[in-house]
Amino acid sequence: MRKLQPAHGGSDPGAVYKGRQEKDDNLSLTKAVGEILEKNGVKVLYTRTEDEYLTPFERAKQANEADVDYFISFHRNSSPQANQYQGVEVLVYNKSGIKYKMAQNIVGALGELGFREIGVQKRPGLVVLRKTKMPALLIETGFINSEKDNTLYDEKKQDIPQAIADAILGTLDETDAENPLYYRVQTGAFRNRENADRLLYQLLDRGYPAYILWDGDLFKVQVGAYQQLGNAIRMEQRLREDGYSTLIVTK
Repeated sequence: MRKLQPAHGGSDPGAVYKGRQEKDDNLSLTKAVGEILEKNGVKVLYTRTEDEYLTPFERAKQANEADVDYFISFHRNSSPQANQYQGVEVLVYNKSGIKYKMAQNIVGALGELGFREIGVQKRPGLVVLRKTKMPALLIETGFINSEKDNTLYDEKKQDIPQAIADAILGTLDETDAENPLYYRVQTGAFRNRENADRLLYQLLDRGYPAYILWDGDLFKVQVGAYQQLGNAIRMEQRLREDGYSTLIVTK
């Protein structure tokens, strides 16, 4: 599940240039990207779908409470003087993990449309990057007070959301290939390590490929790790026949 955030809104127009308000560009682009992602099977939540204002803290809190997988914030950049700068960049808390890879892919995709590639920048002080618990990035889709960027933004109005969505989906596909999903059969979860060990040794004595996984504050006793769901189901049936309570998990 992805959280898409059109920045600014309501009483906060964001950057303004010749009557053009950043909040409007942000909202229309966010919705367009969200529609493409949803058509490709990605569940999308929005911090706003109308012209309303939420503080950066409220946006981060929304994402954390919804327990989304990624947080993507949409902006337009602005410079002190009109036509001083141009280009696209993506801001991240730090240059590591999937968020950095996704940010690079987005910059590259927009660069292919003709935008100057400023690159990926670290901005650990930004609330929506610092306070979100999931990988988060902030896209600056050109300078709103650059005539060149605005012309490109308007001419490529259909291509820009497609390019961003393709970069997001492509990054997720790459990650899934690098980290394949495994199905595991869980037979117990304990706060006390001794209880987990007792069940583990019992399973091992019966010939099951069991192990303990420490997850948060629980010792989870699991059996096997299968890429095919059918294999996990067969193992679960075998365990249930031996009297164990089970469930299939993916972690």
